[in-house]
Amino acid sequence: MRLVAFDFDGTLSDSEMTVLLGERTGVAGRMADITERAMNDELSYAESLRERASLLAGLDESEADAAFDKVRLRPGAADVIERLRDAGHHVAILTGGFERGVERALEHEDVAVDTIVANRLPTENGRLTGGVEGALITGTKDDALASLADDLDVPLPRSIAVGDGANDLPMLEVAGLSIGYLPKDAVRPACDAVVASMPRLGTLLESHNVIRRE
Repeated sequence: MRLVAFDFDGTLSDSEMTVLLGERTGVAGRMADITERAMNDELSYAESLRERASLLAGLDESEADAAFDKVRLRPGAADVIERLRDAGHHVAILTGGFERGVERALEHEDVAVDTIVANRLPTENGRLTGGVEGALITGTKDDALASLADDLDVPLPRSIAVGDGANDLPMLEVAGLSIGYLPKDAVRPACDAVVASMPRLGTLLESHNVIRRE
């Protein structure tokens, strides 16, 4: 068994959750700018996440749910997840994004993963508070990957990480196989391989004997 950890926004999904939420409050452009700066390692991820969450203060929970319902997996992502799980691997999503969006996207494709480590947007009186909670605000993905590997008794050299942005760098740097999915320029040097589609990711995993050839 291997541990395969995916980033979500920008990797398994081309949806950007905070932008979808921002569209509900007229701040999508500001959200996209903050996200881009963070993914290019120009702004700390924790700072960027708190800044983006603060722009959502007062958003009705029903509006947030409607935004999360628009989150989708990339074409072919569900197939890669299913093939990995069918091969006996533990599939995890480690994301600074939000649990509800990840869960909705998986439900739309009727696919499951083994572990989700994500953040949450707290509510009060039916509205977002503008705060954010979760393990991956100040925590880093290398720690999350190492902790999960330890729990599963999987050596880190048998782990695989797939990501695209600066907050993925910690797990890409410690995983046994690091794969960039359309990675930002600051991330590319940490990748053992780079892919631009889910079918290409499947082919790459076949070449490493992680999943069987179709």
